Amino acid sequence: MRGTARDPFTVLFLCTGNSARSVLAEAIMNRTGQGKFRAFSAGSQPKGEIHPYTLDLLRKLNFDVSGLRSKSWAEFSGANAPRLDFVFTVCDSAAAETCPVWPGQPMTAHWGVPDPAAATGSEAEVRLAFADAFRMLDNRISIFTSLPISSLDRLALQRRLDEIGRATAESPVS
Repeated sequence: MRGTARDPFTVLFLCTGNSARSVLAEAIMNRTGQGKFRAFSAGSQPKGEIHPYTLDLLRKLNFDVSGLRSKSWAEFSGANAPRLDFVFTVCDSAAAETCPVWPGQPMTAHWGVPDPAAATGSEAEVRLAFADAFRMLDNRISIFTSLPISSLDRLALQRRLDEIGRATAESPVS
């Protein structure tokens, strides 16, 4: 049965550069959904390295960053790719791109989050943008992982995934 430690749901978070938002989401999901979910992240045009502020923030929050890397979404569309249950875009530009065909016919949703790597201002302001992105993703992932996935039909689940994507800190999902 999917969603168990033996057979967890597989989640892919997509962004363009795979250096900040999608990597944060991967780390959060693997911690929050431990045993029930297994997360990955990828980019349509990966930067090839994770933004240093992403790594700094995750380390400060006691996340293991040793397995994180910036990678292409092509790794998840081939014959040897893991079967995906869910694919979430976390940036608007990746959501607008034509995605590959994913193995497993996963459910998809757009969970757009402002790009902290594009933030300007002082170092403190830029680091705050990373913390805000983390908070938004953590909130959405917490809601998602608490859904009774196995008891929802596909249409109801899709509606909930879309609602989570529209939620903001000011208007959380009910």
